[in-house]
Amino acid sequence: MSAQDTGPDHLDALETRSPEQREQDLFAALPGLIAHAKAQTDFFATHLKDVDPAQVTDRAALAKLPVLRKSALKEVQALTPPFGGLVARGRSVGRIFQSPGPINEPQGLGANYWRAARALYAAGFRAGDVVHNSFSYHFTPGGWILDDGARALGCLVFPAGIGQTEQQAQAIAAMRSVGYCGTPSFLRIVLEKAKELGLDTSSMKKGLVSGEALPPSLRALIRDLGVDVYQAYATADLGVVAYETPALEGMVVEEGVIVEIVRPGTGDPVEPGEVGEIVVTTFTPEYPLIRFATGDMTALLPGISPCGRTNMRIKGWMGRADQTTKIKGMFVHPEQVAEVVKRHPEIRRARLVASSVDNVDQMLIRVEVAGAAEGFDQILQRTLQDVTKLKGQVELVEPGSLPNDGKVIDDIRTYA
Repeated sequence: MSAQDTGPDHLDALETRSPEQREQDLFAALPGLIAHAKAQTDFFATHLKDVDPAQVTDRAALAKLPVLRKSALKEVQALTPPFGGLVARGRSVGRIFQSPGPINEPQGLGANYWRAARALYAAGFRAGDVVHNSFSYHFTPGGWILDDGARALGCLVFPAGIGQTEQQAQAIAAMRSVGYCGTPSFLRIVLEKAKELGLDTSSMKKGLVSGEALPPSLRALIRDLGVDVYQAYATADLGVVAYETPALEGMVVEEGVIVEIVRPGTGDPVEPGEVGEIVVTTFTPEYPLIRFATGDMTALLPGISPCGRTNMRIKGWMGRADQTTKIKGMFVHPEQVAEVVKRHPEIRRARLVASSVDNVDQMLIRVEVAGAAEGFDQILQRTLQDVTKLKGQVELVEPGSLPNDGKVIDDIRTYA
């Protein structure tokens, strides 16, 4: 297939450009993005003050620029609220979100701002489909990212949000929803609830899932319930970065970003195939993120996808470069564990454990405490939910019993 035409399996001809043409196009546009960011944002005026945009015309030159770490956004935004001087002057944003950290994220006014349409199209979503979106619409941008992309394709979106399993199953049956957006574990729970209630959800055939790992066992369970699901790798700051296709060989990078894989803690690119941290440059003039270090780990896959899309591929999410982890689609930071401890002077040390039971994420906080008052575990459970926005269990342990290994968050999940 040439770069001038496209078939029904591709959203547009950008997906089938030669790799050489894509690289040329991206790096022809990059100097303009950098010049815009320096001229129109206070942050990049300082961050890139010694950079000549005209000289950044290939990956080697881009790799010399400093990275902006996601972990630094909280401090940057606290100094210059709400966005740390990263939103361009003269550019309008329509919404402001807040993710755990807390970190604030803007949404521009243009259609498909988060670039989710391409991932949805690859998963089989088409104009006219009724889409059941069970990502959260509250505080964080997850629900809005997929809502925005689905409506850009011409889909009809039901903003289900999270929770209310029985009502969600009833809504799918009543509306004859064709597609699902949300976490894979919740899709399984809703479909099993529908089966238990005798509801007909056979209209639902496809899903785009994100926010948590999709082990083969869970994908197979969901397929047995009638739905083929594909993954998208997205962040609240960047939107969609990469997505699965029917080839199911890694994730194809979205056409509107430049992805680098670097050695954690540096900005230095790793060798092809080596695991490293995902660094993204995104062409969003409202919020131009340049060399944004996500803290997520992946590796490059060689070659071109059998689906015909010619962009670079990554293996998908392979863990975190720091102790931050994602539980039920929400990031949990070491600073949040520290905040829980701060609110209860009885606690000497704490360790949050992320696990999985039957492909459903679990969260437990173990705390060293002596002489706690009766009911302290219930009080601490409420504090944990207040700080992390997630429900978790509490285990009180004897002082000195937690491992002395520096871990605040221990992710013991496996994805066989």
